[in-house]
Amino acid sequence: MKNVLVPVELHSSIDATFATALLFARRFGSYMEGMPLGPDLPDLVAFDMPVSWTVADQNTWRELAEESHRHFETVMTAAGVPTHEASPEGLSWGWAGETAFGDSHVSSYARIFDITVLGRPGSDRSDARMATAEAALFESGRPLLLAPPRAPASVGDTAVIVWNQSLETTRATAFAMPVLKTAKRVVVLTITEHKSEGPTGDQLAHNLRANGVPAEALERSGKGRSHGEAILEAAASVGADLLVKGAYTQSRLRQMIFGGATSHILARAELPVFISA
Repeated sequence: MKNVLVPVELHSSIDATFATALLFARRFGSYMEGMPLGPDLPDLVAFDMPVSWTVADQNTWRELAEESHRHFETVMTAAGVPTHEASPEGLSWGWAGETAFGDSHVSSYARIFDITVLGRPGSDRSDARMATAEAALFESGRPLLLAPPRAPASVGDTAVIVWNQSLETTRATAFAMPVLKTAKRVVVLTITEHKSEGPTGDQLAHNLRANGVPAEALERSGKGRSHGEAILEAAASVGADLLVKGAYTQSRLRQMIFGGATSHILARAELPVFISA
């Protein structure tokens, strides 16, 4: 996890996103690259467009990119993080782009990074946009770290893997191995009512321990609650500061109609979420 991409759009939780990215990058001595973000041009009329994006002329895009750059640089400087030119080894930061890039470009660029850090999407027009998270999730081939609206105190000391035997969760767990190996505690969580055929949480925990991960299995009932509610309650009960989950293990159409654990977590999580498709 040595290369961390931080797309910068000045939404309501951008400072919490920076704080989360910094905590994660310090853990691995990573290079953080900021890049200015804006919606793809056809999306400028979408309902999730932030208030700041009211016009699409190139001068405005450059001005917004400059503002994003200044804010990112100010936060990095205040945190004592050197530029990559000044300190090419270890924790450092850099910047890419003089004009804002659309979601599709960011998701393509993210393919060369170990992880992309974004704000957790919200329903307000000033919140981080769902379109960005979905583009990066389904088009980059790399994992995302979704930052909560309020900056966490830590990231990855106590990690919870949401284990439901799915292919997506298997990929998320594999991507997260560098984080899991540095954790103090890893809980493989199974919600009883949502188990599927396949290896159990105990079996996964056993194999993770063989790889140096301090893993244990935990099964909880989700009776009387939605799957997403049960996951977040269980994570809170063990003091988790990171949730590892596969995305959209139901079909995306079914999630849009009926909701689902991923949708609930994207809307409600107050801890960082490590997620991949």
